[in-house]
Amino acid sequence: MERDLMAGWVLAHREIVGFLRQRSRIAAAVGTPLLFWLVLGAGLGSSFQMSNSTGGFLRYFFPGTLLMVVLFSSIFGAISLIEDKREGFLQGVLVAPVARGAVVAGKVFGGTVLALGQSLLLLVLAYPMIKGATPPGLLGAATTLFLTGFALSAVAVGFAFRIDSIPGFHGVMNLLLFPMWLFSGALFPASGASPIIRVAMALDPLSYSHTLLSRFLGTAPSHASWRDFLVLSAFCAVSFIFAWRMACRRVPKKAH
Repeated sequence: MERDLMAGWVLAHREIVGFLRQRSRIAAAVGTPLLFWLVLGAGLGSSFQMSNSTGGFLRYFFPGTLLMVVLFSSIFGAISLIEDKREGFLQGVLVAPVARGAVVAGKVFGGTVLALGQSLLLLVLAYPMIKGATPPGLLGAATTLFLTGFALSAVAVGFAFRIDSIPGFHGVMNLLLFPMWLFSGALFPASGASPIIRVAMALDPLSYSHTLLSRFLGTAPSHASWRDFLVLSAFCAVSFIFAWRMACRRVPKKAH
């Protein structure tokens, strides 16, 4: 057990240190959603009349922007796993006398910490423009971002174990995660959507993250409850099991 914990910690630490040495990733992961939020929020704000918004489209769109940061961070973080396969590092880790669950936990936890840090950085930068959030609300938002980052990082790591091509990985992630973001309520509330879209939003785990963030940050009236936390926690558990199963299926071959 102690050896597994140490292995997981080393992998998580390696993930964080590698990120800090690539400052361009910080600019890309935070700057792109921030620019997207400001341009889209300012450009479309006057075109949308949202009865459940408490400060216009710019404020309503902010929780969705935080989710975008977490999503981007999860995708970029899992790419390092594909690079590790190409360099042969991952093969050495997987054949070591360490539980696969510890390997997965280290990669996922490292990605979660990075996703949380980047989303909190955006929250600090944009806080003067959204205001209204109380200290308990900020704590709840941070908890929601942590759980969301954990789940999305686990999903990305699971696919990275099975995909050897970075362009192929990007394609799969865009096909899977971007629609999840669209149906989360980031751009429009479920109340104004068609019945089919409302069903899709109810089945989307990120919609529960968005509801919690909106509630905690006060950007839109929402009815967040313990059910939302339970769904998000279940999403974390299922995502981690998926990543663990992908890691256990085979030892990836070194890409040439």
